Amino acid sequence: MDCQIDATLKGLKKLAKLLLCGTELVTNIQVAADIREIHRRVEEGEIRRQRLEKLENEVKTSQDKFDEITMKWEEGKRKRIPQDLWDMLNTQQVHCAGLIEDKNKLISELQQELKTKDDQYVKDLKKQSDDICLLLERMEEQVKNVMKTFRQELSSIEKAFEVERRELLTSNKKKWERALQAHNAKELEYLLSRIKKVEDYEKQLNKQRVWDCEEYNTIKIKLEQDVQILEQQLQQMKATYQLNQEKLEYNFQVLKKRDEESVVIKSQQKRKISRLHDILNNLRSKYTKQIRQFQEENQSLTSDYIRLVTQFKELQKAMRHFALLDDKRFREIWLMNEEEAKDLISKAFDVDRIIHTQHLGLPWTAPDFWFLRNVGPISQQQQRSATQILEEVLIQTEEEGTEEATSEAESYLDLPKQVSMKTTRKILMLLCDESGFLIESKLLSLLRPLEKSECYLLKLDAIFSALGIESEDDLYKLVNFFLKYRVHHSPSSQEQTSLMSALDPGEQTDLERQKEESLVGGEPEEKEVPPSPTLIHPNDVLKILEAFVMGLRKPRDPPAPVKVVKYVRDTSKDSAYWEAMATVIPYATQNLWDALYTALEKYHFVLTQRAKLLIENNSLEKQNTELQMLLQQYLDSKINSELHVPPTQVLRAPTK
Repeated sequence: MDCQIDATLKGLKKLAKLLLCGTELVTNIQVAADIREIHRRVEEGEIRRQRLEKLENEVKTSQDKFDEITMKWEEGKRKRIPQDLWDMLNTQQVHCAGLIEDKNKLISELQQELKTKDDQYVKDLKKQSDDICLLLERMEEQVKNVMKTFRQELSSIEKAFEVERRELLTSNKKKWERALQAHNAKELEYLLSRIKKVEDYEKQLNKQRVWDCEEYNTIKIKLEQDVQILEQQLQQMKATYQLNQEKLEYNFQVLKKRDEESVVIKSQQKRKISRLHDILNNLRSKYTKQIRQFQEENQSLTSDYIRLVTQFKELQKAMRHFALLDDKRFREIWLMNEEEAKDLISKAFDVDRIIHTQHLGLPWTAPDFWFLRNVGPISQQQQRSATQILEEVLIQTEEEGTEEATSEAESYLDLPKQVSMKTTRKILMLLCDESGFLIESKLLSLLRPLEKSECYLLKLDAIFSALGIESEDDLYKLVNFFLKYRVHHSPSSQEQTSLMSALDPGEQTDLERQKEESLVGGEPEEKEVPPSPTLIHPNDVLKILEAFVMGLRKPRDPPAPVKVVKYVRDTSKDSAYWEAMATVIPYATQNLWDALYTALEKYHFVLTQRAKLLIENNSLEKQNTELQMLLQQYLDSKINSELHVPPTQVLRAPTK
């Protein structure tokens, strides 16, 4: 066993040493590559530093030369002699050529350095590929060696396990035989001891029988004595019973006298009750008077409330009217200013395009800003409350009811599947009629003297508060839930005929026309017109509400008063929009325009001077031509005169 342990330890040490040598061979390549990279980075840093110093020196020298050239340009402006100006231009040309030559030399040096870097990069790549190939060869060799050693160790371990297994089998077989012999001996001893115990138990049973007989006799004698004692106690209890009976008769006489006294007290209490009844009647009369007074006050308050509600509705209409006018005026002013700003921006873009293409010779692309595509004010629609949607639905349906004779077009809410205002109003009216238990009795008593539309509005507001419907999305979900419930729980043909018979003739014709249009159009089921709410049975309203509330699962809030929330436009992005329009030309472009403006002013000054010189030159040329013409005329006239003079005069002319 110890030999096997020594062999396994030696094998483990050999494997660890082999793995260590393999990792060293593999990591040596990485260490060498890291050292080369460190040296390369150090050299690269030194070269970069020298290059930067060289570039800085070159920039300083070139800047000095450029300053010298610009100073000489200033001196040349003050010169008026053409020859000096020509010499100065030649020297300036020589200096500029020298400056350009220095720049070209620096560029060639940098290009040569870049070329050497490219060659070095190719060499590094080749060296890296060689290192990778060497690394792969070493890794493959190491894997082969490790696999070979592992196989050898595995075979040695298997042999050791076989030897150990044989030894364990022989040792366990010997142990089993010894344990079997010991077990047989113990079984024989147990049998002998059991026989002895049986004999002992029989002797003990006999002794126990004798002892039980004696015990029975003693208990019998004792019980007979107890019976005698109990008979004596029974005689004593009879005597106490007789005594208690006499005491109870005495107590009965006492209670009888107390009953007579209670009758007297009861008559006194009756007289007191009659007196309290008189007081109660007086209080009831006062209560009726107060109820009448409160009813009169309630009636006056309800009339005031109705008057205030009508005033509030008129004020709402005026507010809506003025809000629409203000929005229209604001939009017109916005569009006017926006159009003017966009015209100015287009002019600025034309100027920038001309500067880039004609003066600078650069390509120009038109910028694409988000605010240039915008038309009209920037607004974000806020989510409306359920009360606002109710008011819109009731107002629009009333207006449609007045205009039904002239036009049959319906307006639609932004509901799923384009549900009309009429359908929404019918569903809400059905909900209002069948959900009266959700409205408080005090509110019902206040709503009786109001108009029908106002009653519906306040009732639906109370129902929505009880159901937890607060926003526009909740109202849309409720209407869509009613329609989907009708689709999934459509009645049979008999129920539909019974419901159709209960409808008005106008509604029956509308439903028949919808069916005929759906049949003739042949549209798929997904695009059918939603079912009419008149087919929803009133008994199904509570089931639909229960299913909707279970699906919504919102906590109930106390009923809130009716609030009219005015739509306020979001002006948070207006300033950013106009600032973006004001800064459509960046500051860099504006600085470029300023520099170009100064240069063009100088160029304009030079051109004006040149134009003046050209005018003077033209005037001199005209004078020269005139003088030439005069001279030619003079010469022609002189020649003609000499031709007509006699010979004597010709000979005398020189003497003169």
